[in-house]
Formats: sequence, structure tokens, C-alpha cells
Amino acid sequence: MGSLKNKRDAEKNSALQKETKIKKEQKVFNISSRPPMYDQDAVQPMRDELIAVGFKELLTADDVDKALNVKDDKTVLVMINSVCGCAAGSARPGVSLALQNDIIPDKLYTGFAGQERDAVDRIRQYIKGYPPSSPSVALFKNGELIYFMRRLDIEGYSAEYIAKTLKEVFNQFCSGKGPSITPEQFAEVQYAKQCGSKIPLFQRK
Repeated sequence: MGSLKNKRDAEKNSALQKETKIKKEQKVFNISSRPPMYDQDAVQPMRDELIAVGFKELLTADDVDKALNVKDDKTVLVMINSVCGCAAGSARPGVSLALQNDIIPDKLYTGFAGQERDAVDRIRQYIKGYPPSSPSVALFKNGELIYFMRRLDIEGYSAEYIAKTLKEVFNQFCSGKGPSITPEQFAEVQYAKQCGSKIPLFQRK
């Protein structure tokens, strides 16, 4: 049974990776959008780190509107990802750890600053009252911003501190069932990061 389950997980992982690659390639050749600032292959592991814990990518401004301009009483978490050191050392691992909480947002999305530039610009239009900030983490409900973690709230803080802060926010505002992926899957993601291996991409529970 164990080997069969592992085979099925591997097949799902492979299919998700192919889907992500196709979306990335479609974005690259979308001539109506501004070109990315960074090499796509170089930033892919930074994307995978969030996809692996249940995030979906927002690749266009239209994607953003469909995700955020919704009034369904669901909470929506959006992380603006980036190439900077505090994203790698604090933001991505902190957000990932926070999503192991028993209560989490209903929907998880991410946009990459400098890559999907039109999409990130549209995300920032929904983050009213704040200047552009990346990395950053925003929580929305019914299209309205209800919490925002700026870069200055991330830079210089540990991943554990970020996770603790976000868990408190989730407990206050959210009602989605956590964790986003199982503890066993989360451990696999952590191990892959530490070893520099290909990050397995799991679908949200």
C-alpha cells in the first residue's frame, strides 16, 4: 500500500510541476505584459517553495481580480514573493510554517515581484493605504484588506516570529481548516530545501 501511495503522490507531483511550467511559459510569451526582470529558471525554486505548501500563482492582472474581487465571506491570503534575502530567510519559511496552524485562510495566492509585474501591480492596488512592499503578506475578505505584513515587519525577524505573528492573525480572522499540507508533506518540503533538492509540489488538503 505504501509504495502505491508514493507512486500516486509522485504522479500528482509530476502533473503539478508540468502545469506550473506550462503556466510559466504562457506568461513568458504573453506579449501584452511587461517582461520579467529575472531569469525564470533561477527563481523557480522560490516559486516552488510556496506552491509546495498550497499557494496558487497569480500570473496576470485578470487572475488577481478573479481571486480578490470576490464577496463570498472567505479569507484570502496573498504573499508578494521576491528574490531578496528576507524573503528567503524569513517570509517564505515563516508563511509556510504558519500554514501548519489548525486555522488558516480559505484561499492562498502568490504573485512574484519583478516577474509577473502586471499582476503584482494589480495586487498592490488592492492593498490600499500602503506603499509598494516586497516581500509582503496581505489578508483580504470580500475584496477588502484586513491585515498587511510589510517588508519592514519581515526584514530582520526570524521565520518563527513571522509564523507566530501570522498564526495569531489566522486565529483572529480566519476559519479555514489547517494545515495547508500534512505535517509529513511539510517535513518533505523542508528536507528538500535543506538538501538543495527539487521541492515536491503538494496540493492543498
